[in-house]
Amino acid sequence: MKRLYTFLCGLLLLSGAKAQENAVTALDAQQGKYADIAMQIWDWAEMGYKEEKSSALLQQTLKDAGFTIRTGVAGIPTAFIAEYGSGSPKIGILGEYDALPGLSQKAVPAKEPAGGVAGHACGHHLFGTASAAAAIAVRNWLADSGASGTIRFYGTPAEEGGGGKVYMTRAGLFDDLDAVLHWHPGAANGASAGASLANKSAKFRFYGISAHAAGAPERGRSALDGVEAMNHMVNLMREHIPQETRIHYVITDGGKAPNVVPDFAEVYYYARHNTREVVREVFDRIVKAGEGAALGTGTTMDYELINGVFEILPNLALQKVMHQNLEAVGGMTYTEQEREFARKIAASMDIELDEKTAGSVLPYQEESRAFGSTDVGDVSFVVPTVGMRAATWVPGTPAHSWQAVAAGGTSIGVKGMMIAAKTLAGTAIDLFQEPAILAEARKEFETRRGPGFQYESLLGDRAPALDYRD
Repeated sequence: MKRLYTFLCGLLLLSGAKAQENAVTALDAQQGKYADIAMQIWDWAEMGYKEEKSSALLQQTLKDAGFTIRTGVAGIPTAFIAEYGSGSPKIGILGEYDALPGLSQKAVPAKEPAGGVAGHACGHHLFGTASAAAAIAVRNWLADSGASGTIRFYGTPAEEGGGGKVYMTRAGLFDDLDAVLHWHPGAANGASAGASLANKSAKFRFYGISAHAAGAPERGRSALDGVEAMNHMVNLMREHIPQETRIHYVITDGGKAPNVVPDFAEVYYYARHNTREVVREVFDRIVKAGEGAALGTGTTMDYELINGVFEILPNLALQKVMHQNLEAVGGMTYTEQEREFARKIAASMDIELDEKTAGSVLPYQEESRAFGSTDVGDVSFVVPTVGMRAATWVPGTPAHSWQAVAAGGTSIGVKGMMIAAKTLAGTAIDLFQEPAILAEARKEFETRRGPGFQYESLLGDRAPALDYRD
């Protein structure tokens, strides 16, 4: 009897593994379909909270696959949730689809703007599409296997500075999940423990008095003087803050004519650090610098909080599973045409093509250094969260570059996208089949957050900044 039981269990495991393999490999047959979707979103290149067409296309794709759709969640018109199944476990997959301003580029290996106002320099056209493809593959596995559980795709707008996931987190949309999966385009394939910088941003607006700059300058009070005085004080402050801190700014409005004392000026600031506590402190000092600048220049100042995101809370229990799935999927092989394109992209950055990186998976590491920020950080503090990167760009390519836009519009980007889709799908199916992993992930999650943790957004109660790209 014991041998029979062992034999039957072995058959069940084998059939389960085969069903999972079928679900993942079935994505290959759909590559053309998902490539078309991604390239359409790449072509639209809609910026944060303006992704009406991109969001609608992903919604329709998921609806056609049998998902139920909830639109306009968290007070954001382009945010949505697509769901299939019922009961536990409940697994979420995040998808982004916003582009960046000022980075229009054709899919060619030389800098050549496409004529638009924005470009997918962070590859979110691939991000949203791969995540939707993975969710559909998991849906099909649930239906075919008869397994219980719920798969959700979260359409999350405006990651680039708009903090869409922060509002969705604040609205409690992730609270009942057992795990969340995400990925990001990149220059290599890796699923080591992630890290990111907490970030708080605002637009500081100065108001002065206009006057003729030559005929009556004494009667004017320059709003631009207020901006420049603030910038100078913040730059002096850099010596007296933790060295890991990053502060960036751009003057978004400095007046319209040199012979008119400007009565309005605006500067847009980011403050970043490894921890949200330091970000809060540094941001408050930036505000004080703005107040002092207004006092010293005879102007007035107010500011609008635009975004605020947590650092990522890693989860090694989930990370190991995702790394195993990525290793099983592996990297990509360039065609000769792709290789020639990649060589030219590499040459534009004064580096040699490193094709080996695109064709392999980086070794697993349990720690990583943070360089950028993401609103995934907030999600990671309310539910165990795990992510990965795929080589959608030529190795060595930095994000937010024309080279990233160009490669993301080619078959190189599509191949990386499918690596991500397969890895996400395989990881999700593992979690459905092995509740012990989810239990371990939850235990680690609670330990890392610490006792008595209560989520409180860095944005407070402000409404979504739907016009931040205006």
